[in-house]
Amino acid sequence: MAQFVRNLVEKTPALVNAAVTYSKPRLATFWYYTTVELVPPTPAEIPRAIQSLTKIVSSAQTGSFKQLTVKEALLNGLVATEVSMWFYVGDIIGKRGIIG
Repeated sequence: MAQFVRNLVEKTPALVNAAVTYSKPRLATFWYYTTVELVPPTPAEIPRAIQSLTKIVSSAQTGSFKQLTVKEALLNGLVATEVSMWFYVGDIIGKRGIIG
């Protein structure tokens, strides 16, 4: 048991250094995308969002969504799933718990 503890103590700094070296570039990439993707919309982006929603409503009314490729339909479905999941996560955070 003492040898295990001694080996663990000797290897801990090397493991920590390896973990830091491994994670620094990944954390930098994560931070970059966080600052780019998770910012609130600017006033210039709001008209584009309204135009996009209008286009979605008109495609639903005319039935032109039936002409989408499978790839486009799958991508639209994934985006809708992501938006709904973020809604549910926000709901759970707002309630401060999963149940109740």
